Amino acid sequence: MSQLTESPSRVTFGLFEADLQTGELWKAGKRIKIQSQPFKVLATLLEHPGEVVTREDLQIRLWGKDTTVDFDHSLGTAINKIREALGDSAENPLFVETLSRRGYRFIAPVGYYPVSPATTQTPPVAATIPHSQPPETPENPPTSPALPPRKKIHPLYLAAAAAVIALGLGLYLGSSRPHPPLRISQIEAEGRISPGAPAMESFPATATDGVRIFASVIENGRASLSQVSIASGDAVPVAIPSEIAAPSLGDLSPDGSRLLLRNHLTPVSEQPLWVVPAGGGSALRVANILAHDATWMPDGNGILYAAGNELFVTYLKDGASTSIASVPGRAFWLRWSPDGRLLRFTIIDPLAHTMSLWELPTGTHTPRPILSGWNKPPSECCGTWTPDGKYFLFQSSRDGNEDLWQLRGKDISGPIRITNGPLRYEAPIAARTGHRIFFLGLDTRSELLRYNTDRHEFLPENNFLSQANRVNYSHDQQWVAWTDAQGRLWRARVNGEEELQLTPDTMQVFLAHWSPDGKQLAIMAREPGQAWQLYSVPADGGSPQPLYPEKRNAGDPDWSADGQSLVFGRVPDLMGKESGSRAIQILDLRTHAITPVPGSEGLFSPRWSPDGRYIAAISLDQRRLMLFDVASRTWRLLAETSVADPVWSSDSKAIYIHAFMSPTQPIYRVDVPTGQLQQVTDLASFRSGQTADYFFCGITPDNVPLVRARSFTGNLYSIDLDSK
Repeated sequence: MSQLTESPSRVTFGLFEADLQTGELWKAGKRIKIQSQPFKVLATLLEHPGEVVTREDLQIRLWGKDTTVDFDHSLGTAINKIREALGDSAENPLFVETLSRRGYRFIAPVGYYPVSPATTQTPPVAATIPHSQPPETPENPPTSPALPPRKKIHPLYLAAAAAVIALGLGLYLGSSRPHPPLRISQIEAEGRISPGAPAMESFPATATDGVRIFASVIENGRASLSQVSIASGDAVPVAIPSEIAAPSLGDLSPDGSRLLLRNHLTPVSEQPLWVVPAGGGSALRVANILAHDATWMPDGNGILYAAGNELFVTYLKDGASTSIASVPGRAFWLRWSPDGRLLRFTIIDPLAHTMSLWELPTGTHTPRPILSGWNKPPSECCGTWTPDGKYFLFQSSRDGNEDLWQLRGKDISGPIRITNGPLRYEAPIAARTGHRIFFLGLDTRSELLRYNTDRHEFLPENNFLSQANRVNYSHDQQWVAWTDAQGRLWRARVNGEEELQLTPDTMQVFLAHWSPDGKQLAIMAREPGQAWQLYSVPADGGSPQPLYPEKRNAGDPDWSADGQSLVFGRVPDLMGKESGSRAIQILDLRTHAITPVPGSEGLFSPRWSPDGRYIAAISLDQRRLMLFDVASRTWRLLAETSVADPVWSSDSKAIYIHAFMSPTQPIYRVDVPTGQLQQVTDLASFRSGQTADYFFCGITPDNVPLVRARSFTGNLYSIDLDSK
C-alpha cells in the first residue's frame, strides 16, 4: 500500500468529497452525477471558500473573455445543477450562497483528505475541518486556470503573519483541539429518521446490538420504532403493542434482548415505562412507575429512571423503587460507563432552557457538572461511551452548529471536535465493539403549504412566506407576520412588499399576534439562557419591550378586542416543567395589573376571539378544547379531541385546531357555540410520498389552513474513531 499524502485536489465538505482533477463528486462514499460545467463552477468556489467569487471571474474562468455565450442563463443553470447535486437550496443554503448582482460564495467549512496518488478507488467521505487553500508552489501547481492574480505580499509580512497565525492556532488547539478528518459513512438513506425535539423533551434516542440500530422513523405522519440494518440500511418496523402508541426509546438491555420504552404521544411529561422484546412482542409494564426517561442498570436486572428532579432505581423482580439522587433540573439520556462506576446524563433547565452534562459516581448521591463554563449558555447533551471506556462522545451546539465532540474516557475537560457541519450531528451511540460511533445527520427540509379547497390538497406557498413557521394576519388583512426556522419574527404586506425583520437574531420567537389596530405585535419569545416571556414589538420596527418580566415561563399572549389587555398562559410540561399555578391570566396594559381567569387552572394556550366575547384554551393533556364566556365568566367544554395550535376564524364563529393525536391527524373547524367538529383536511390531502409529517401554522384571511410539511429529516451515519 502506498503512503498517504495530502493532495489539495481532494476537497472535503460535510458528507461530500470532490476531486478537482478528475471532476468527480462523492457523497458518503457514493458517486454523485454532475455535469462538467457545473463541476467547474463548484471547483472554482471550493478553491476560494468563504470568499465572494464574482460573476465576471466565473465568466473568465469558465468561458474566457472572447467566448460568446448566454452567460447569465448558463451560469444560473450550472448553479442550479450544483444545488441539485448537493441537496442545497437558494433560500436556505448550506453550501452555495448567492449574493445578488455580485456573485457566489461557498459557505461550508472545507478541508483536504489525505489520499494516495496511486489510488483511484472511490473514497469514503471525510468530516470537514476549517482549512485554508494551500499556496501554489512548483510542488503543488494549480489544477485549473486561476482567478485574476492578486498583489504579491512581501516575505517579511508573510513571516510575521505566520507567527501570529501560529500563536493563534496554538491557543485554539489548546482550547478546542479539533480532530483530523474522519471518515463518515451513510447507513440509512430514506431521509425519514425522526429528529426529535429536545426543546420539547423529545430526544432522537437510538440503540444498537451490533447488527442493527433501533431508531425512530417517521411513517404516516408519526414516529415509529424501527430496526435499521447496519449492513444494508434497510429499516423494518418493530412490532410494538398498541398500548404504546408513540414509543420513545430509553435503552437496549446489556444482552441486547429487551427494549426499554415509554410513550411520547401525549404532552404529559411523566409516562409509564415498558419492557418489550427487541424483536417485538408483548409489553411488560414496569410496576406503576411514571418517568420521563430511563436506562438499564449495568447488570441488566434493574432500571434507572428519572422522574421529576430525582433519579430512582427499580428492579423488575419486586417493583420497589429507591431514590439515589436529586438533580438540579430534569435528567435525560442516562448512560453508564462500561465499568458501571460512573453515570453521565443530560440536565435540562426548565427556566433557562439550557442542556448540560452531569455525572454521578456510584455510591454517591450528589451529581456534579462536567464542562462547566465551556459553552455559554450550555447546550451539551446525549453522551455515549465506547465499549472500552476510552472515549466519551457527546453533541454540542455552538455558533449555530450541532456537532459531535469527544472526551478522553472519564476526563471532564479538553473536548475534541470530531465533526464540523454542514449537517446537524446528534444522538451518538457506540458500537458494541471497537470505536465505531453511529449518529444522526440532520438536514431537515420543509415547506409552507396552503390547502387548496378546489383540489382538496395542499400546494406549496411559493412566495415570500415559503420559509414561514407560524403565520398571523392583521385584523385589517393588510399585513402578515411570521416566524422562520431560526425563530426570527418578520412582517410584510400581504403581497410581500415592505418586508422587515422585527426581532434580533439572538431572540427566539415562538409565536406572534397582531394588535387590533395593527400597530404592534405581542410575542412569546426568549433570549439565550432565559425563560419564555411576553414582549411587544412595534410593527414598524423597534426593540422588543418586555411586558411582564418574571422568573417563570409565560406564553401565548393574545389581544382583547379593544387592544387594552392581553390574555396569556403558562407553557406545558414539555416546554419547561415548573412549580406554581398554571392558571390563565389577563394583563391590563394600562395599569400592568394581573387578573387570573376564574376556573382556568390546568389550562393553557389561550386565544381571545376577535369580537372579544370568548377565550378559548386547551387542557394541559391537550385532549379538551375549552371556551370561556367573558360576560358570564364561565367555562364549558367545547370539544373533546386532541388539540394543538387553536386559531380563531376572522368572524369569531369557529376555531380551527389540529387533532395531532388522531391517526389521520385532521384539521378541524370547531363551530362556536355548538362545538360541532367539521373536518377540513388531514394526511390524505398531501401528495403521496412527499410529506413525512406536518404541523398547523395558521389560517389565511379567508380561513384556509396553512401547514409546515417536512419532506426530509436526516439519515443515520457512522464514524470510526480509529480511522485516519
